[in-house]
Amino acid sequence: MSHQRPTLRLLSGGRETPRARAGADDVPTEAATAPAPIDVRDREAVFRRFAPYVARIGLRLLGRHDEVDDLIQDVFLAAQAGLDGLREPEAVKGWLATVTVRKAKRRLGRRRFLRTLGLDGSTDYSEVADPAADPTTRRTLADVYAVLDRVPTEDRVAWCLRYVEGERLEEVARLCGCSLATVKRRIGAAHGRILTELDADG
Repeated sequence: MSHQRPTLRLLSGGRETPRARAGADDVPTEAATAPAPIDVRDREAVFRRFAPYVARIGLRLLGRHDEVDDLIQDVFLAAQAGLDGLREPEAVKGWLATVTVRKAKRRLGRRRFLRTLGLDGSTDYSEVADPAADPTTRRTLADVYAVLDRVPTEDRVAWCLRYVEGERLEEVARLCGCSLATVKRRIGAAHGRILTELDADG
């Protein structure tokens, strides 16, 4: 293939990236006005505010709508105990993101294991992209997620956080629990694999 597909030109830039859909649509990553402070002891309020955020990250890491609800349950079950240890209520969002990444990694690891046993069938990723995306972007993003199923879990998670979720490298490193050098290496490995395989398919 003599040129990159349109979506991959965006991916290569590292800033403008395709956005995955998270259920009932994305919540804004940063509201124009700061949200009201939240009492972490009010678990229902925490769930209402942050469940859409957890869902968005979960979908972008997993790529499968049918796994997102279970992931949300896993995250907020962990939150029942973990939130009590937070000294700063404003840290709730970042803490939940860390838990979401950890739980998603475990699910992706199980998925890879099941695939080695022939127990994880192929998935149609055509619904991952935002409904407003053009057909080429939707098709390319679906192809990207198919390749990601063959990428090591740690590389996949780092790449998705950087290129689909649009996190800064420093935040990706924090969420992945590794050094900046390591996260750059993981992102580069996943990115190279994606470009190589899509070139081969094209």
